[in-house]
Amino acid sequence: MKALSITAAGCMLLSLLTAPSMAAEKLRIGTEGDYKPFNYVSGSGEIKGFDYDIGQAVCAEMKIECEWSTHEWSGIIPALQSGKFDVMIASMAINDERKKQVGFSKPYYFNAMHFIARKDLGIQDVSKAALEGKIIGTQSGSVAVETLREYFPDNEVKLYNSLSEAFLDMDSGRLDMVLESQMALSDWLAQDSGNCCEFVGKPFILDAAQGNAMAVRLDSGDLADRLNTALDAIMKNGTYDKIRQQYFDFDIMARPVNASAYLK
Repeated sequence: MKALSITAAGCMLLSLLTAPSMAAEKLRIGTEGDYKPFNYVSGSGEIKGFDYDIGQAVCAEMKIECEWSTHEWSGIIPALQSGKFDVMIASMAINDERKKQVGFSKPYYFNAMHFIARKDLGIQDVSKAALEGKIIGTQSGSVAVETLREYFPDNEVKLYNSLSEAFLDMDSGRLDMVLESQMALSDWLAQDSGNCCEFVGKPFILDAAQGNAMAVRLDSGDLADRLNTALDAIMKNGTYDKIRQQYFDFDIMARPVNASAYLK
């Protein structure tokens, strides 16, 4: 009976999205809510950030009301699969393994990775020799995990449920470095780091990186196509750039240097 109910709900959503009365319905969007400046919950309890603003612009273009909810990163794919929401807008990086679990829109940005380190360590570069013995943190389930395992297999790697937890350990000295999104790290360094830490090395991206995109269930019909149409429209009419400029003063659709060329 439960499986039948989920299937029926999915069919209903698809029919609503293709119906002329779509503007009167809601599209449920899930995000993490702990990945500033992309998505976070403000002091007043409101979801904010780049992902949220892009999602709202897409909803406006689709002429549909969107309803947002937050979910822990470690369980966000299962939450989407189980029907807790219809679209994930949470800065998820596309990769081949995730494509087996969910469908993706086209990318709405490319997210370079970057190392930050405590200033008192005096790290000048990110060679294996320079990072020998250093404890490196990142968010569990992020693409940075794969990078650390491939290029820094001898380092101790600490995984966190959220970046904010890693930042607390950086502040306290329990962690030497973090590898994560350049944009997320830049926001923390500028606003909340207390000048404890700094970027080291330069930004890079996985060779197989395919960008960051919205995710839908594999049985969502043409929902990904409709999201793509809306993304194309806001990129063409200038809405996307207006939103991007509020958060980043550089081109986030430009692809940085590949990890294999930089970390070899």
